[in-house]
Amino acid sequence: MKEKGRKVIATNRKARHNYTILDTYEAGIAFVGTEVKALREGKASLVDAFATVDDGEVWLRGLHIPEYGHGSWTNHTPRRTRKLLLHKREIEHLVGKSREGNQTLVPLSMYFSDGKVKVELALAKGKQDYDKRQDIARRTAQREVAREVGRRVKGMR
Repeated sequence: MKEKGRKVIATNRKARHNYTILDTYEAGIAFVGTEVKALREGKASLVDAFATVDDGEVWLRGLHIPEYGHGSWTNHTPRRTRKLLLHKREIEHLVGKSREGNQTLVPLSMYFSDGKVKVELALAKGKQDYDKRQDIARRTAQREVAREVGRRVKGMR
């Protein structure tokens, strides 16, 4: 029976903290050997992963998929460079945007979508330290406002 829906394998939680997300894309990944079996065990890491555009193709680098436990000589290399599958128009758009400067391609999450492995790729701009502090202050202020509204609704003040 074929899988339905979306099952998250790995997320890059630091990406939204370190980068301002400008645009997102969904891409497939070209796998070899036992990589999908290892992903079904739910052991992947997007921590050091990033994407590059080389000769009209998008490559995902630094993605760590550990070796499959029940594999033999057919096991894959854990940190090999993997090709991302995107439409030509999307690749051309990414090439144009990434050449503008200070923009990078960062994977946000990896998931199974109807049985196929997909990666959510973001065109992002790096944040400076003061931007991160402003975001933290904004979130804290929103949390305080929500807390105060909740108290007033409950009649505590």
